[in-house]
Amino acid sequence: MKMAKSLQVYSNPEAQVGFHPDAGASYYLSRLPGYLGKCNKILLISRFLCGNMLVREYLALTGGKLNGVEMIACGLATHYSLKERLPWMEERLGKLITDDPLVIESSLAQYGDLVYPDTTSVLHKFEKIDKCFSQDTVEEIIEALEREAAESHDEWCNTVLNKIKAASPLSLKVALKSIREGRFQPLDQCLVREYRISVNWVSKKVSDDFCEGVRARLVDKDFAPKWGPARLEEVTTDMVDCFFIPLDELEPELNLATAIREPSM
Repeated sequence: MKMAKSLQVYSNPEAQVGFHPDAGASYYLSRLPGYLGKCNKILLISRFLCGNMLVREYLALTGGKLNGVEMIACGLATHYSLKERLPWMEERLGKLITDDPLVIESSLAQYGDLVYPDTTSVLHKFEKIDKCFSQDTVEEIIEALEREAAESHDEWCNTVLNKIKAASPLSLKVALKSIREGRFQPLDQCLVREYRISVNWVSKKVSDDFCEGVRARLVDKDFAPKWGPARLEEVTTDMVDCFFIPLDELEPELNLATAIREPSM
C-alpha cells in the first residue's frame, strides 16, 4: 500500500544527472502496468492502465514528473488523499494495534479521495508513450519519437526528445537495461543489481558522467554537462555490461537479510 497526496511530485531524474534509477526503482518501475488484457474500471480510475509499456521506460529515460493523481492512475500509489486529511489519517493509523494489511487498507480508504488526471496530464499521451517507448533500444526510442513528432506535429514529442538528448548517453542505456532486467527479478535481486551499478558509477571505471552531472546541475549549475561518451553511438555494449558484472573482492556485494523478509518481497 502506497499513499499519494496532493502537491506530491514523483520523478526519476537520474539519467539527467549521469546516474541510474536506484533505491528499488528498477523493481517498482518495471512493474507499472503493461500488456493488460482486461481493465477493472473500479480500480483503474480511467482507461490509463490499458496501455502496454505505458510510463515505466518514459519515466526512467526522461525524468518526467508525475503528480499524486497520476501516481494513482499508473499504479505507483494505491491511495490518494488531500493534504487536509493527512492529520486524521495519521491519527487513525497511529491507533491501530495490528499489522493486518486489510485493516490498514481499510483505514487508508476511509480518508481517501477519488481523483482523475486532468486534461493536461501526460497520461493522456499513453498511446504515444506506448508506441515509442516499447522499442528495443534507446536509439530506436528516439527514432520513434522523431517519427511521431514529424507525423503528428505534437510539441510534446519534441519536449520529450530534448529531455532524452540532454541526458547522459551512457546513463540512458544503463537505465533501460536495468529497468528491463528488473521485470523478471524480485526486489532483493533488483537492489543488489542497483548497488552494483551505483558502485561502478562512483568508481569511475567506465565514465565520469555522474560527477560531471552533479557538477553541471547541482554545483556550478551551468546545466551544460560534458558527457563521456558524448553520443549514443559511442556507447558500446561492453561499456554498459561493465555496470552489471559482480563486484570484485575489494568491494563486497550487497548482502540482504532476505530470509526474514515477507515472501512478497
